[in-house]
Amino acid sequence: MVNDITVEHNEGLAVVSLNRPGKLNALTLEMRVELMDTFRDIQTDPQVRAVLLRAEGRAFCAGADVSTMGKDDVWGDRARLYRAHQMILSIFNCEKPVVAAVRGPAVGIGLSMALACDVLLLSETAKLGQVFRKIGLAPDGGAAFLLQNLIGRQRATDLAFSARLVPADEALSLGLASQVHPDDALDRAALEYAADLATGPTFALAGAKRLMRAAMQPSLESFLETEAVIQGQIIKSADHAEGIDAFLNKRKPVFHGA
Repeated sequence: MVNDITVEHNEGLAVVSLNRPGKLNALTLEMRVELMDTFRDIQTDPQVRAVLLRAEGRAFCAGADVSTMGKDDVWGDRARLYRAHQMILSIFNCEKPVVAAVRGPAVGIGLSMALACDVLLLSETAKLGQVFRKIGLAPDGGAAFLLQNLIGRQRATDLAFSARLVPADEALSLGLASQVHPDDALDRAALEYAADLATGPTFALAGAKRLMRAAMQPSLESFLETEAVIQGQIIKSADHAEGIDAFLNKRKPVFHGA
């Protein structure tokens, strides 16, 4: 059986890979839990001094596996969102430096996961987007918090409202990423960047990371509590059910505002 999440260790660097390329690394509930557990283990492992988060195949992450959405009751929906929140927090609050290498689409919860990392390196094929509008949902996974802190309210709102895909060069100019590389050079560049961090002053880097987090207001934890209430209401709307059905049947959704 192929693991959907793999971890390799090399001289203080943990390389965490999404390994579901046939589904563009769309996140299942099991993958969320496994990623959460992986980053919690990394947090307490003294042998790990930096992390590289990457993905196999042509996409970083196409978001949540929507085939599992809309089938739960209220408690099931809350549990699904809780798992997503805990996964994001495990990445965001990891005291080790976390570098994300993004090739191809990183959308929905996939973009939230990338933005929860400390530094994003993109390939020229990267496309970043908040596509929740297309399935009748508001952004989740802390996306509104992370985007607004990175690029400001106007630009973050535009991305949420338009659901457009942002190409790599624009993502760099907006401040969503630190570097852009040719597609065939991304893996080496990201590995070299993360490996260098693994040789750095671990406590000093952790301190710098904590200071960066402390400068963000409000806290991500308190924001996610608000997100859970809002998204928990929207997820039972007729428009969300229509969005999921349209996505699965590859047609344009017709929303009625209900």
